[in-house]
Amino acid sequence: MFTLEQITEIHDRVGNSDTLGAYLRALRDIGVETYDSYITDGHSEYFGTDGQTLAGPAFHETFAIAETCDRQRFLQLMKQVEQGGLGYVEMSKALAANGVEKWSFDTGNMTITYLDRAGNVLLRETVD
Repeated sequence: MFTLEQITEIHDRVGNSDTLGAYLRALRDIGVETYDSYITDGHSEYFGTDGQTLAGPAFHETFAIAETCDRQRFLQLMKQVEQGGLGYVEMSKALAANGVEKWSFDTGNMTITYLDRAGNVLLRETVD
């Protein structure tokens, strides 16, 4: 069974965009199958191979999630993020204003999926 302490240690060691693949593999190695990170306050919910679930703390102030998402604006935002133009909190605020509810990681398939409030997939990317 994984713990928040293990997850925090992994995040501190390899939890950034440059090492996302290593981060997901390390989470998989401790038993995390998927996890959802919610834009509203930055908390995450982890789901394990043995049915374990674990919720982490909020990481920033609460942002209201817009009712709808402008997909083109979302894709432009993601380009800014990839180019290093936005920090985590600034990115979260912009995603919330654009209707993105959460991003979901799958450690088995090595994917990250961005979803709106209705659960619609806005973007799914494979992580190397």
